[in-house]
Formats: sequence, C-alpha cells, structure tokens
Amino acid sequence: MPEPQTPEEPEQEEEEDLAPGEESQTSELSGLFVLKPSSTTATKGKDVTFVAKVDSSTLPRKPVLKWLKGKWLDLGSKAGKHLQFKETYDRNTKIYTYEMSIIKVVDGDAGGYRCEVTSKDKCDSCTFEVTVEAVQEEQQDNILEAFKRSGDAGEDAGDLDFSALLKKREKKQEEVKEEVDVWEILKAAKPCDYEKIAFEYGITDLRGMLKRLKAMKKVEPKKSDAFLRKLDPAYSVDKGKKIQLTVEVANPDVQVKWFKNGQEIKPSAKYLFESVGNKRKLTINKCNLSDDAAYECVVGEEKCFTELFVKEPPITITKLLDDVHTVVGEKVEFEVEVSEEGANVKWMKDGVELNRETAGSKYRFKKDGKRHVLIINEATKEDVGMYHVFTNGGESKAELEVEDKELQVLQSIADLTVKSAEQAVFKCEVSDEKVTGKWFKDGVEVQPSDRIKITHIGRTHKLTIDEVKPSDAGDYTFVPDGYALSLSAKLNFLEIKIEYVPRQDPPKIHLDTSSTGNKNTITVVAGNKLRFDVEITGEPAPTVSWKRGDEAVVESEGRVRVETRKTLSSFVIEGAEKADEGFYSITVSNPAGDDHADIFVKVVDVPNPPENVKCTSVGEDSATITWDPPAFDGGVPVKGYLMERKKVGSSRWTKLNFDVYESTAYEAKKMIEGVLYEMRVFAVNGIGVSQPSANSKPFMPIAPTGEPTRLGVEDVTDTTCALKWRPPEKIGAGGIDGYIIEYCKEGSDEWVQANEALVEKNQYRVKGLPVGEKMLFRVMAVNIAGRSPPATLAQAVTVREIVERPKIRLPRHLRTKLISLVGEKVNLVIPFQGKPRPVVTWFKDGVPLEDKTVGTRTSDVDTILFIRSAERTHSGKYTLSVQIENMSDSADIHIQIVEKPGPPIKVHVAEVWGFNVALEWNPPKDDGNCEIIGYTIEKADMKTKEWFTVYEHNRRPSCTVSDLIMGNEYSFRVFSENICGLSDESGVSKNTAVITKTGLCYNPPPFKEMDINSSPKFTAPLVDRSVIAGYSAAISCAVRGYPKPKIIWMKNNMIIGEDPKYLMQNKQGVLTLNIRKPSRFDGGKYSCRAVNDLGQDEVECKLEVRAVQEKGEEAKK
Repeated sequence: MPEPQTPEEPEQEEEEDLAPGEESQTSELSGLFVLKPSSTTATKGKDVTFVAKVDSSTLPRKPVLKWLKGKWLDLGSKAGKHLQFKETYDRNTKIYTYEMSIIKVVDGDAGGYRCEVTSKDKCDSCTFEVTVEAVQEEQQDNILEAFKRSGDAGEDAGDLDFSALLKKREKKQEEVKEEVDVWEILKAAKPCDYEKIAFEYGITDLRGMLKRLKAMKKVEPKKSDAFLRKLDPAYSVDKGKKIQLTVEVANPDVQVKWFKNGQEIKPSAKYLFESVGNKRKLTINKCNLSDDAAYECVVGEEKCFTELFVKEPPITITKLLDDVHTVVGEKVEFEVEVSEEGANVKWMKDGVELNRETAGSKYRFKKDGKRHVLIINEATKEDVGMYHVFTNGGESKAELEVEDKELQVLQSIADLTVKSAEQAVFKCEVSDEKVTGKWFKDGVEVQPSDRIKITHIGRTHKLTIDEVKPSDAGDYTFVPDGYALSLSAKLNFLEIKIEYVPRQDPPKIHLDTSSTGNKNTITVVAGNKLRFDVEITGEPAPTVSWKRGDEAVVESEGRVRVETRKTLSSFVIEGAEKADEGFYSITVSNPAGDDHADIFVKVVDVPNPPENVKCTSVGEDSATITWDPPAFDGGVPVKGYLMERKKVGSSRWTKLNFDVYESTAYEAKKMIEGVLYEMRVFAVNGIGVSQPSANSKPFMPIAPTGEPTRLGVEDVTDTTCALKWRPPEKIGAGGIDGYIIEYCKEGSDEWVQANEALVEKNQYRVKGLPVGEKMLFRVMAVNIAGRSPPATLAQAVTVREIVERPKIRLPRHLRTKLISLVGEKVNLVIPFQGKPRPVVTWFKDGVPLEDKTVGTRTSDVDTILFIRSAERTHSGKYTLSVQIENMSDSADIHIQIVEKPGPPIKVHVAEVWGFNVALEWNPPKDDGNCEIIGYTIEKADMKTKEWFTVYEHNRRPSCTVSDLIMGNEYSFRVFSENICGLSDESGVSKNTAVITKTGLCYNPPPFKEMDINSSPKFTAPLVDRSVIAGYSAAISCAVRGYPKPKIIWMKNNMIIGEDPKYLMQNKQGVLTLNIRKPSRFDGGKYSCRAVNDLGQDEVECKLEVRAVQEKGEEAKK
C-alpha cells in the first residue's frame, strides 16, 4: 500500500486556519533570516542537518528560534539522540547560527517543517519539506550478514537489526496483498480509532493525516439533522491554559452529553457545561497531559468527534551559570535552576554533548528539584572551555578557566644552633593543607624514630629532634611532593668545652645573626616565637643584663623573658607582636671587665588589605579597577596583588590572576554587559597574603551610548541659543546620566563646555554668547562608560535677536464676559508671543490699572491677572496691551463680580375674591450686580405658621394665588432670584388674606348598616392524601359564613361522632380533622359539611392508608 502523503497547502491558508484555542500572531512579519533552511531529500539511516542564520544587529534583544514539525509539534521538547540542536554567535557580524540535525533518518521524519524566529515585536518564519527515500538494497549472498547490530561502538554493542530480512519479506507480501484506500477507512472511522489505523497501515505523520482528513471533510460535508455546526477535527492548547469546545445544535431545547475517551464527563470545577441558545459549550480548565484525549458530543443517536492536543510549555532557565576560574585538581560545579521540577536539561562542552554514557567518571550530573549541577571532580587543563546548558525554552553558558597550581611558602625553615641534649625543631608552612612532603639530611631521607618525629598538621610541617647529638648536625631540607621546590636550613651543634685557666678572662658576647641578613638584626614573623641564644664567655662567669631602651628585662617567666645559663643567655618572645619591635641591648660584666651589644628586633607580618578599591571606567565587556596600597605593608615590601570578582547576588568569587600583579590598576575582561559585578583585592608580601579588601561599589560593564538624535535650535536671542534634542537610539544597559553641551565659533576647533553639571533634560539654553557671531553646537550623552559620539548641528547659528510681531493669544473662555462670585479668586493666564520680550501694560476702563487689590505678574511668554478676594468694585473692562517698539497688540476682558440679590420690597395683598388672592411687590433695591431672573412665592396659614412654595421662577412682580381654603387666614412672602441663587432674606406681605365662608351647608347621607349575613362557603377544599399506617395524619379545609355555621365531619357518608380516634378543630374558620395512628381500615372518603340558617356547603377527599413494608420484602422485590 502506498504511504499517504500530507497534502501541500498555501502558507496563507495555514495562517488563517488556526486551531481553536490558539492565538494568532500579532507581531510584525519582517525579514530576519540571513539564511533559511531548504527542502531536502534524505536517505533513510543517514544524518541530515538544517541551518538557519539570523541577523541580530537591528534587534533590541536576543532572538528566539523554534523548530516545528507540522503546525503544532515543537521539536525542542524532543531533543535527544535522534534530534540535536546547536546555536552559535559571531560577535563580529552579530549573526546567530542555528542548526538542527536529524540522526539516522527514519520514515517518520518525512513531512513539512517550519522554522520560526521572534524578537519582541518582530517575527519571521519559513517552511521546508523533508522527503525520505529508501536505501538501495544490495543482494545478500550470506543471510548471516543480516544479523548485524546497530550502533558504532563495536561488534558486541547495540541491538540486533533484522531490518534487511524484514524488508525482503515485506516485498513478497506486497506482491500478494491488495491495495487498500486508507483515506476511505479513516473517513468512515471514529477519531478515537485514528491512531490505531495509522499504526496498522504505517502512517507516521499523524498531524499531516489529520490536516488532510480535515480538507477532505470540507470537500464532502455531511449534513446532520441534530448539529448545525460540529466540533473541529482537532484542537490544541498549552498546558495550564483553558480551552472551550463548542457545537451548534438544531433544537435549542435538546440535551447533549460529552464523552472523553468513551467515558461520560460529569460537570465539575474542571469541566464546565454551558448552554446558550443553540450553542453547547464544554470548557476544560487548567489543561494537563491527562486531558490529551479524544472527545465526542452526543445528541440522541448522532455524534461528533474531535481530538485535543495539550502542549507542554517551554522550560526556561531562572538562574544562569557562573564563570569559574580554578586551578588544577580542584572540584568544579556548574549550577543552574530551571522553571519546573523534574525537567530534563542537556549539557554541552564546546558543542559536544555530555551525558552519563559518554562522560564516564570524569563528570557527574546532579538533579535536586529545580537545581541541576554538573560536577567535575578534579579539574585539568583539558577541561578548559565553554560549557552550555540547554532546555527547550532557553540556554545558558559559562566559561571554565583552569591554571596550574602554584605552591606558596608562607614560612620557611630557619637555621638552628643547639647544644647537646637539647631539642631542635624545624618548622615550615605552605599554602596548601593537602600537600605532603619529605625531610632530608645531607641528601638522605630522614626516617622517624623515637628520638626523631615528623608531623603534618594543616599547612604546617615539623621535624623534631630530641636530645641532639653531634652527629645530628648538618643541612636539612624539606621537599613538597609534586612540586619543584625545596626549603633548606642548617643545624649547628654547639659543643661546650670548659677549660680551667688559672687567670681571669674578660667577658665576651658572641652574636650569631648571620641567618637574618643584616648585622645585629633579628627578624620574626608576627605570632611566631622568637628565641635568640647569645653565647657568653668569661671567667669567672659574667653577669648578664638585657634592656629595651632604658627599661631592664628581668622576667624569667611570661611572654617576654630572659633565660640565663652559665655560658648562654636566651632572649625569648612568645607570640611576637608589632609592639615588640625595637632596639634591645645586652650587657655582660665580671671582675675582669664588661662587654655590650645592641640588637634590633624586627617584627614582620602579612600586609593590611588594600584600600579604596573602585571602578574608574568600564567598557562593553571590561572594567578598569584601581586601589591604594595597604597602609601597613607588614614590615616587608609588598610584592603585588591578587584580584577576585563576583556577580552581585552570587556568593562565588572568581580569581582573576594567580601570578602576583604589581600595579595598583587592573583591567578585568571577559565580563557580561549589563551584569553588576563587585571586586576585591589581596595584598601579598614575603610573609603571606593579606585579608581581602572591602568590596568595591557594584559596577556594570557597559558601552557608551549612541549619539543624541534630532539636535535642533528652538530659540535664538542676542546672547543665548536654546537647543533641543532626542535621546540616543542605542542606550544600552547603563542608561544615561546626563548630557554635555559644547560650542565653538565657526571655523575654529576649540570647543567650550557650556554646562558645569550634567543636563538631565533634553533641552538647554546656552548663555553668554557673543552677539553677531556664527556658532556651532554639539551635544554628547554621558553614562558610567564615558561620553558618546557627539551630535553636531549641520549649520552654524548666527547669534542675534529675532524680531517677532507681538500677538496676544486670548483663551476662548475670556472672549466673552467672565462672571465670578464675590469672595472667590480670579486668576487669568493670558499667553502672548513676540521677540524681543514685549512691554506689557494693563488698563481698567481705559485708565492704567492702579488698584492694589488687583495683582499682575508677567513672564517671557504670558501674563497673569489675579484677585485674591473679588469684590463688586472689581467689575469692569480690563485691557491688556503688549508692545515691541512701534508694534503693539491689545485685548479686552470683561469681568463681572456678582452676588445674591436683596429681598423684594412693598409686598402686599392687592385683592381677595373667592378662593383667590392677588399679590403684588416691587423689585429689590440691590439686584446683586446682575439681572433678576425670577421670584419664588410662598404662603403660610396663620394657624400653623408653616410655609409652602406656591410659585418658582415667577418673572413678573405680581401673581395670583388660587385654591386657598375657606375660612383660613394666609400670609405671603417673596424671594428674589438671580444667577447666584435666591436672596438670603424675603419680603413679607404687610397685610393678610382672609378666605371668608360663603354660607353653604353640608347635609351628610343617613348611615345604613351593612348586611353581613351569608350562607356557608368553603374557601379551601379538602385535598386527597396518602399516608402510612401507624403515623398520625390530618386533613384541613377553610369555610366562611354568618351566622357561624355548624360543622359536620363524615366518613363514607357516615357522621363521625365522639370517637377518640378523631380530633376535630375549628380555628377562625380553618377546619382540621386529626386521625391518630390510622390503620388500613381508616382509608376511604372523608367529607366536611357546613350548615347555617341561610344554607349549607360540603367538600370531600379520599384518604389512602399504606402499610409499612419490611426490609426483607423489599429485598425480595
């Protein structure tokens, strides 16, 4: 059977035919590809590689590229042995190169592919096809050759591959087997059976198959009686999102059922059913991988099917890799954090994948929740390179630098002079605690014994010799294992000979300071023990005296002490301190004479930390760091410095140099632009390494910004020039601290800076320019990286005043009369134009404005007239005049200050007739400085004295009040009204109006008592009931009638007497018959009859009494 091929469709149709639940792309389609992957024909079993190149020079951020198969399948999630991806970046051309390799192509790799690149608001895509052709088979003479193994590791690796034999058998079967039209089978099958049929007939491109089926169904639509619109063949949704499946049914009242993989779906918080008119909707909230299934909607006997594909979101990297700088033999860890737990990541070194199979014992991979760690147990020079970690949604990289390990000697061994039976101790200290070594005497290795002990504690190595003998004298050497380094010292054996001389010898001091370098100077490291033995001769034994300056040292115990023997005096300092440094003297005397010697004790230590570490300049990927030497060098000259850096927020420091750096300025390179860093410095002298300095202030490697844009001239006067510009197009991570403006005369190259401090705004007025000169201007942006390239005006500007005719820009609301209330603020801002600055003059009613309660303030572009508290006297016509030389312009502003009017006067009742009153008054004396727009009239009964409004907004000074009540006396009052409102006081009528009686007499009709007699009538009938035997029951009805009717209860037309089983009640016409624990014999017809003198009425009902069924009987039924 021929393999089905995915039909080709135009790209435009693919974009329009989006699957439900997907959002269409809103980014601008632009040409980002420099090189697009092209369609190819691959040979089965061979490798094929596709290459795409993207130019990022015009992009604000790094582009993101996806490889897709068909319409939905993101190949980034399928990365592994079969699919491999690679990304490289060329800093010179700023071109990203993306590669996708298909290893050992199979039939399932055939189909349509799409390459999509996006960057912020720009996107681009291209499509290509992969066709797979079979390998040309060769005739196999020996069938054993078919039993070959897959893989390239050797003859015993991989799995047995019988594909050659299977292909031959398939050919024989194809000759006999008849061709079957798979598309007809798929068209007649349910969507849930598509995968089974595709597997049976060898279809691997499932999405292409669904696409073709959808097109075929569009060509041959099948009409449905139940559905107006069915479900689409397939839907796609991202994991965690929600999707809505919608159908339209022909009958708006019909009920539908939803099924998932054949199981009916019940409404819940996850599955929501919605019915709106003819539409039926199924909403699936928070989709996960278990929702990737076949769904169907059932209406009666008809069904429609669809398939839902759930796409997993890409895994992003939340914590990037850090660069590592280490030495040989150290352990290295690269740590990264991803957005989801349990995600898979791919490690690569210089483009070569690292995994558990190929890494061996060299690399270890650790996964802890979201953390993924690549561990190199012992770093070597071969491990130097760039390490990448990839997820299907991002990548990170870091550089590993490995340098040879150098051993530093912190304390060397010193020469010793000891006497017989004393102890000799050789001690040295190196920088590495793990380093071991051997001791040699005159080239022969020293073996430990009861008398000779060799110890190694931390960084300190000791050789101790107890009870020294003359044979122990010689040259001793310590050699660290693995290093071309040796430390040597000499052991001198002091043999004491006592000669008895009959005569006296004067005392003599024998100093031995040959090992210190300077005569009579002893150097000791701070914290170490100093023991200086001085041999003394003389007969008889001389007296020894030690002094520091004028103060004698006499202690025999303590930190600083003197130990004296017959021919030896020892000066001892335990744990030497800086305060112990100075001149010491020893004096010996006996009867034959005396001797004196001066000794200088020098205490040395590691230096203090360097000071004032700071960043002085930065570049795109570098920074220059300077510092001051330490205040105290430890008594030994500083050899140089060691530098370390780290990213802000990280705890890992990276060494920048292993060799001592002598200068106090250093340029750090290989840094990432836009990332904050900190630096610290160590000082090194002959004694050791200082403590680290204080961290520098955080700094960021950035490049200078681009030049400002759109530089132009906004205004020119006789001594100034106003400039304006736009920020640079390229700003970078460092932002902009401000701008520097410079100017020079045309034809000169001597630029003068116009501003002392940086200008933060995008405009500036340069002042103090020479009149009539032609000047050039330029602007530069400044950030921590320095100045940007300048933006210079194309043409010179002549510095002279530009005469512009004065013009008043009167606001629209001031072109009509301005009305304001008394006491309010008046603040008028009137802009004008003209150059040079016009002379502004204010007039009121044609006279210059001199009122001190009216203030004015004028600037270069506008003038302000303000009144803090307006009064009626401020009303009038204000005139604004602006004048430049013989040119002028003026504008009139009319201001009216108003307030509430006074009350009307002479209010009186002019005439009274019937129920009507004619009322008249005169306008108020004070109209509030504006027109009276009406009057409000109120009346009050002289009995209640309550006022009621009769008329509002009455225009005339008279009115007629009607519908007054006869016999009452009325008073009237009138309020005047203007645009400010009603007057605070009213004008009250001087006289009152009395409405007199007209002599009419009212004869009420005689009272007729109402007849309430009526025959009985039931307002609520009895209702049939069914009760359970043994449980009390009641039946009720309601009746009315007068006189009160007599009530008779009957069962089966037999009157119920005083039977205690029945209780009859009558409450306000509501009749109730209570039956106590009825049995099956109490069932029947019950009736209630009501009788009085005017008639009777009757109602009836049926009562059914059911027996209680036992549980056993129910179970049998």
